[in-house]
Amino acid sequence: MPVSGEDVPVTIPRGPAREAAEDELSKGIYHRDDPSLLERALNWLWEKFDHLMDTASGATPGGTAGLVTIVVVVVLLVIALRLRLGKLRAQPTTGTGLFADAPRTAAEHRATAEEHARHSRWSEAVRERMRAIVRSLEERTLLDPRPGRTADEAAAEAGRALPGLAARLADAARTFDDVTYGDRPGTPGAYAALRELDTEVQRAKPRLTESGTAAPGGSRP
Repeated sequence: MPVSGEDVPVTIPRGPAREAAEDELSKGIYHRDDPSLLERALNWLWEKFDHLMDTASGATPGGTAGLVTIVVVVVLLVIALRLRLGKLRAQPTTGTGLFADAPRTAAEHRATAEEHARHSRWSEAVRERMRAIVRSLEERTLLDPRPGRTADEAAAEAGRALPGLAARLADAARTFDDVTYGDRPGTPGAYAALRELDTEVQRAKPRLTESGTAAPGGSRP
């Protein structure tokens, strides 16, 4: 029986056939409803998290409900700790000190602090008043002028020369650090405390050594 041209089977080698199929399936019309790369990534992460939760719940008393309870308690504890301590302040880096600009007198720092206070810029006022206190101690030679000295170091050294004000000097340094490095806002009350301390530091008589000289706060080279 003769075979017509329409009945002749069409054979395509396997390699070209596969390439033709891949080329056809790569067309955008077949992928319009595919999830985006972000969606696929999120789905993968969710699957991993779901697997982790299933594994953890199997090992936790009470199963999933017990695990959820533990997670909630941990989150509440973290929130409570955050509210209690506030934002953790960054520690001053090496070389960071009280005075970042050109040297100024204690009187100049006080004037700048008062200017900030008049405009309710309490954080700036707190910083400048603390600088005024330390500069005043340096001017009275109760502290040796030293670049890079931090507020904590200045308070500790000054406390040895003025032991009656040591605790308040330490509190003032802590306030300075909280405002400068801990992103805590200055307040009128904090500034008023520093201003009062500044006045008392100016009036305070240093502790005398056996030779009758003022006990130095810092060590001289």
